[in-house]
Amino acid sequence: IFVVPSSISRPALVRAMINRIVKRTLDIVGSLVGIILCTPFWVIIPAIIKLDSRGPVFYTQTRVGINRRRKNRRCFPLSQREDRRGDDRRGVNYMGKPFQVIKFRTMVQDAEKLSGPVWATKGDPRITALGKFLRKTRLDEIPQFFNVLKGDMSLVGPRPERPSFVRELSTKVPNYSGRLDVKPGLTGLAQVENGYDCSIDSVNEKVRFDLLYIRNWSLWNDFKIMVKTVVVVFTGKGAC
Repeated sequence: IFVVPSSISRPALVRAMINRIVKRTLDIVGSLVGIILCTPFWVIIPAIIKLDSRGPVFYTQTRVGINRRRKNRRCFPLSQREDRRGDDRRGVNYMGKPFQVIKFRTMVQDAEKLSGPVWATKGDPRITALGKFLRKTRLDEIPQFFNVLKGDMSLVGPRPERPSFVRELSTKVPNYSGRLDVKPGLTGLAQVENGYDCSIDSVNEKVRFDLLYIRNWSLWNDFKIMVKTVVVVFTGKGAC
């Protein structure tokens, strides 16, 4: 009892800790393997993007990751004047850890300059000719292996969303914030079963799949989702 705190001597907590370590190890190994196996794409896709349309090869965007502050961890409550956690470390409440996701560009440059953040839809005129193919095969998401390697994402998990969408949907979709309990994924159960978001109804369905994945998480389920992802890449299921 003097060596190991009782809080981490409980079997369930020990298993959870081991699972996190194993999952992170697989993320590191898997992302490195993915980066190496996709070496030809690092040369071919950027060249074609430059020939297809004006603009940068890569596209970065702020997304919301895991929420590690679901509970107040202070031992003693502070007065409102003294509680400076939000002001000091997070001026804006993103409801999760913000990070920069990186992808191959699939839309025209400054696609949302006039419209602001909006969902992509089937036949979206902002998507380039090459972008349609990249989105259909999910090849535009190859650079996210670096997000996984960095630790912002996992190989498998809920799809990371933009801050504006997270704030809006958390007020419209029941249990939406529950999907922020784990790291977002390069692929996931909702991605392979539900495809891209295009309406509130599709978001409701996505959240259902995300919460189902979180409740029933296992390494075996992650493996099955990755196999399904290969099928999605070759069939273009759920693309827009």
